[in-house]
Amino acid sequence: MTNKGSVAVTPRRVVIVGGGAAGLDLATRLSGRRGGPRLDITLVDRSGSYVWKPRLHEVAAGTLDTATEQVSYLAHARRHGFTFWPGMLRALDREHRQVTLGTLQNERGEDTVTTRLPYDILVLAIGSHADDFRTPGVTEHCRFIDSRDQAEAFNVALREEVIRILAAPDKPELTLAVVGAGATGTELAGEINHALDLASGYGLPGLRARLRLTLIEAAPRILPALPERVSTAAGAALGRLGVEVLTGDPVASVDAGGLTLRSGRRVEATLKVWAAGIRAPAVLAGIDGLATDRANRLVVTPGLQTTADEHIFALGDCAALTPPGSERPLPATAQVAHQQAAHLAKTLPEFLNGSPLTPFRYKERGSLVSLGGYDAFGSLGRLGVLPGGFIEGRFAQFSYNMLYRQYQLVVHGPWRVPLIWAAEGLQRLAKPSVRLS
Repeated sequence: MTNKGSVAVTPRRVVIVGGGAAGLDLATRLSGRRGGPRLDITLVDRSGSYVWKPRLHEVAAGTLDTATEQVSYLAHARRHGFTFWPGMLRALDREHRQVTLGTLQNERGEDTVTTRLPYDILVLAIGSHADDFRTPGVTEHCRFIDSRDQAEAFNVALREEVIRILAAPDKPELTLAVVGAGATGTELAGEINHALDLASGYGLPGLRARLRLTLIEAAPRILPALPERVSTAAGAALGRLGVEVLTGDPVASVDAGGLTLRSGRRVEATLKVWAAGIRAPAVLAGIDGLATDRANRLVVTPGLQTTADEHIFALGDCAALTPPGSERPLPATAQVAHQQAAHLAKTLPEFLNGSPLTPFRYKERGSLVSLGGYDAFGSLGRLGVLPGGFIEGRFAQFSYNMLYRQYQLVVHGPWRVPLIWAAEGLQRLAKPSVRLS
């Protein structure tokens, strides 16, 4: 019922597809805003919970307990006043403003239940995955860690391989190759060493000494997107851990026993992880006339709108935004995703009220990498009167950890975060520091 003379206002339907760093952040911010047009917000994701993607290498290594670190979408949506709907993007109908979702799949991955959701505003934030560059054998013989499921599956394979080398005296080494020495691959190489060191403290001595890990990068140096000083320091630290680093020699093919590089060099490896390249999901390629780049990323305007439809926005890894004066789109990082989510949470209500969109401007705040519990390196952007520059050691590790804390503050709010931090501390006291079973 409404008061006499009042007019019922229909909420604007905002559908956000993808509950990663950008989508979950945006849904949380929009639902918590005060004033502006009424919004009916629906967040869509194929999983029931979220683990911060920059920490998936810890899941893969077994040093992160996903049961305590995950965000349940249903519980989070109820707490913040929006709707969660499970599903994978299958199709887009721009004329009728609706998306088709694969809500339930069988064991072969085929949809058994589909759903159509209408929207007034659609935000696509479905992330990205590694790009195999059509290299022969990658799909058949390599593992990926682009999602929580993939990271956990790799950890199972890693633990099984550890058991095999412990049980078989004729198999003295754990051979592992990581392809792609960006942040994910480099951090995974350090974290696996750290995990085996931790496992040694639970009655499995000498595990790390039996690891033969090779990190392969097609570019002339590891961490090619970061300053050279960070790359050099991280490479030296990996060398001290016994990691063999090969650069400037792309992978030509992969088979069950290892990898062959373009130079002809052979790298034997029982476990192989592909963490190279960035590509948005194939569903975006030509989806209902939206413009994409060669990596399937949606081309967007400075206001984060798709170029063909002002009612559709794209954020994070699946969006290609090239800043003025730049030759390349913004990098696929959590830092970019969170800044874009914060920007759209502010400007979207204004847009719905008839105001023009404010262009998004990315602020580079630096980049950090952590090599397990051994060391951390990075560069900080200029912040106020602080000049920024190269950092390493404990301060770099502290800064790296603070990135995750900032994410928790945005998602959970200042009142719940102290409780979460306290629970994390108790978990560290009560449970092993590495997954053992």
